[in-house]
Amino acid sequence: MMHTSRRKFIKNSTTVVSIAGLTAMFPKLYAAAGADKKIRVAAIGINGMGWADLNAILKHPDVLCTALCDVDDNVLQKRIKELGGRGIRVKGFNDYRDLLKSKDVDVVVVGTPDHWHCLQMIEACQAGKDVYVEKPLGNSIAECRSMVAAVKKSKSIVQVGQWQRSQQHFRDAIAFVHSGKLGKVRLVKAWAYQGWMKSIPVKPDAPVPAGVNYDLWLGPAKKQPFNPNRFHFDFRWYWDYAGGLMTDWGVHMLDYALLGMKAATPISIMASGGKFAYPQDAAETPDTLTTVYEFEGFNIQWEHATGIDGGPYGKNHGVAFIGNNGTLVLNRSGWEVIPEKGRMDGVAFQKSVDDGLDLHAANFIEAVKSRDSSALNCSVEAGADIAIFAQMGNIAYRTRKKIYWNKDTGSFGAEDADQLISASYHNGYQLI
Repeated sequence: MMHTSRRKFIKNSTTVVSIAGLTAMFPKLYAAAGADKKIRVAAIGINGMGWADLNAILKHPDVLCTALCDVDDNVLQKRIKELGGRGIRVKGFNDYRDLLKSKDVDVVVVGTPDHWHCLQMIEACQAGKDVYVEKPLGNSIAECRSMVAAVKKSKSIVQVGQWQRSQQHFRDAIAFVHSGKLGKVRLVKAWAYQGWMKSIPVKPDAPVPAGVNYDLWLGPAKKQPFNPNRFHFDFRWYWDYAGGLMTDWGVHMLDYALLGMKAATPISIMASGGKFAYPQDAAETPDTLTTVYEFEGFNIQWEHATGIDGGPYGKNHGVAFIGNNGTLVLNRSGWEVIPEKGRMDGVAFQKSVDDGLDLHAANFIEAVKSRDSSALNCSVEAGADIAIFAQMGNIAYRTRKKIYWNKDTGSFGAEDADQLISASYHNGYQLI
């Protein structure tokens, strides 16, 4: 599945066009849909990337926002007011299930914490909605499998929010890797060194803030007292809700490591790291991690570190394809080739010139209008592939052993690793 989806991505790469030019470029598509037909969009989880995703989608001329949903009424009312200031009137919901019942919604943006992506995406598909779901697709390998199966059963168009797949310089960099000019690529490094992320001080449990439906925020996660460290943005650093930097940034960078190598299932995975920078702070996930994925003829290595920006090649994030003739270094700013002395002629270089999120949102809306899921730059299958890959790295870290994936059985063949394939569901929730 991994190998096929990545080949399709490169094959289907198209010339970048501005949103303003979409109508001119696809006249039959737009005429068929009806020039006056607006796609009615709603968003669930609007404090961070869900809000950014919605605003990118709203730049499309054929979209209308009709509803917002958030378990934090303070956030909800703030966003309703912001849209109202732009002349956009919407309905507000605190419970996503009420929003999904609305007949005034065609498309749903799922921007909630990771542990909610699976259930909300599946239920949106069951309700007949199209979905733009934030990355990582799921919070476990089992969730990713269920999400792919649910989309296959539905007629929904589902895009995963890995917007780098819509940027031209990323595509061009991968084309260069595939050209063979680097020679044999023996090692791929992917990394995220995040200087902005400082230590999270330990805080005591506290009363649930006014206006917050905390039970609904927890959802399938285990019941425990409210703590401000686990709420809103910092949920990322707790295993109950997410997978730390591995699933936050790793799904972006490792996605391109796999695309460049046309790679699928690793032979083995091992990881080492821990809370080396801030051993006494409140986070659970490692602040320092090295993960090695073994393939036939090459390795892919992931590194992350919080509190510092001094990553490989002087970049705080990126992917490096290390070949016998040279090394291609790629990140969100652009890419360059560092040649081995006497083995390559000239130096290739390209800067980023487009907005990946806007293009990704436009790509999604185009697919919604055409009802063609093959046009998506990041389908649910592609999102599942990389989310599962990142989860494998976390499982290797958490078991503290070298693990081996059996693609035929869909398991590791080790009890402790296999127990982490599925996320534990609580409070009466079940994986669909």
